Parts: sequence; C-alpha cells; structure tokens
Amino acid sequence: MPEHEPVFRNVAEIDAIKAIAASGSDRPVLMLNLNRYTAEAGYPDGDLYRQYMSALTKVLPNVGGKVLWQSPVHGQPVGEQPVDEVLAAWYPSHQAFLDLPNATDAEENFRLRRLIVEYAVIHRCDGELAPLGGE
Repeated sequence: MPEHEPVFRNVAEIDAIKAIAASGSDRPVLMLNLNRYTAEAGYPDGDLYRQYMSALTKVLPNVGGKVLWQSPVHGQPVGEQPVDEVLAAWYPSHQAFLDLPNATDAEENFRLRRLIVEYAVIHRCDGELAPLGGE
C-alpha cells in the first residue's frame, strides 16, 4: 500500500507558528483539517480509518490537544478540491502543535496518516474560544 505525503507545506506559515511559539505570548490554536482519504482508508467505516482516528485521539492529549469535532463532507458548492471530512483539532498553544510529531505515540499516528490521507489542507484558526463547552 503506498504512503501519501503532503503535496505542499507552507514554509512561511510554519515559520509564523514557530515565531508565535517562541514569542512569549503563545496562545491556543485550532487547526481545521480538510481531509481527503484514500480508497484504502475505507472512510468512514474502514479499519484503517478507525485505526487512524484511534491513534489521533491517543496522541493529541500527549501535547494537551483534543479533537473538538469532526464531520463528513456531503458536498462542495464552491471550490474544486473535494474533501471527505472536516476535523477541528484544538491545541493549548502553537508550541503544542509543533511538539506533536515528537510526542509519545506520534509515530503510529503519522504512519497511519501517511497511509490514509490522500491530501489535506489545514487552516490555522483562533483557539481562544475553544474548546467548546467551557472546558
């Protein structure tokens, strides 16, 4: 089974995240993931997809993060890059987001991600209002 890698990493945005993390005024961040899955993933009920979600929900707490919500995408009235799912991941800081690849259990999460995510677009959003529910 082939592994898929992100097509584009926005180096300027990664640098901006690093600058915020190092600024002394780091703050919570919400990463809005727009994911398109491979056929092998079997989204939404496939074994690989379920393994990935399990790994993701296991690793995020290791940096203080959590999945706030996720939703299947049923259509796309505007745009040309279809996605299967929107997933909102909250982090207590930009540094926590940067720490994710080196967190306990991250290796399995990223291995599965490479297997099932055909492509993803991740938007950095204000995390001050999250997590929902006053937590």
